[in-house]
Amino acid sequence: MLLASVAVVIGLVVLVWSADRFVEGASAAAVHGGVPPLLIGMLIIGFGTSAPELSVSALSSLQGNSGIALGNAWGSNISNIALILGVVALISPITAHGRVVKRELPILLAITALAGWQVYDGELSRTDGVVLLVVFALLLVLSIRDGMRSRNDVASDEIRKQYLADTMPLGKAIMWLVLGLVLLIISSRLLVWGAVFIASDLGINDMIIGLTIVAVGTSLPELASSLAAIRKNEHDLALGNIIGSGLFNTLAVVGLAAVINPLEAPPEALTRDWGLMAALTVALLLMCIAWRGRPGRINRLEGAGLLAVFCGYTGLLVWTAMNATV
Repeated sequence: MLLASVAVVIGLVVLVWSADRFVEGASAAAVHGGVPPLLIGMLIIGFGTSAPELSVSALSSLQGNSGIALGNAWGSNISNIALILGVVALISPITAHGRVVKRELPILLAITALAGWQVYDGELSRTDGVVLLVVFALLLVLSIRDGMRSRNDVASDEIRKQYLADTMPLGKAIMWLVLGLVLLIISSRLLVWGAVFIASDLGINDMIIGLTIVAVGTSLPELASSLAAIRKNEHDLALGNIIGSGLFNTLAVVGLAAVINPLEAPPEALTRDWGLMAALTVALLLMCIAWRGRPGRINRLEGAGLLAVFCGYTGLLVWTAMNATV
């Protein structure tokens, strides 16, 4: 048990560090390749923060640990909204602009509804996984099209100043890109091995491990990038990072895992985990809507409420795990 716990801790630390190096290398290589800054922000930096979830869930599915694969993706979405946005909003209320309310959040809500419909029968089949990946590809194409139309807008300037001001040489960028990818795979194997061993030793469902330790750990890059954005008063980047990660986790992470190996979805995955994920998405949309002169934003009280929900949900998972071992 001690060795497995150490493996989980080391795996998480290396996973987060290697994901950061991977994103830095990929971003710099893209700059050298002439990719527009907005596309780098949306695709490489935005989705790159979800590289830990992708590597862990894909490896878990390959090894037949569907609970960790699904729990990691959905648990990360729950952590992103309830924990990360809760913490960030307590530090500084997050203002939401019209595009987020009119486009990004409704898309995330629709994708979340699709995910619930797919697990209604208790399984995510390979066909379900293909559907998720196709939808992800369509959204990717739309994002690329919008990005190419906005090469020189304000968002591009902000991304260039925040992330691309000091671009490393191409050779160094490729080195970090390759090294980051290799370490992502190695640390994912270490993390999954430790998580599976702990779940087996304690006699609890591996999905609970995926929803808690693994999900929170793999969400650390989103926390770091959101805190960095809010310190620079870039509310759109902080909120957009969470929404983009949610889309990536629900579509690409779960989709790839299901294509590799069909994922089992026990009844509580729908009623407890998906239900909370959907409720948090709806709540986020309502908080971001401007009405009666109130600007669309997540204030400190709402941030505290999100944190309370996260603590209550985590407590429920711990209680469930303890009762399962009795």
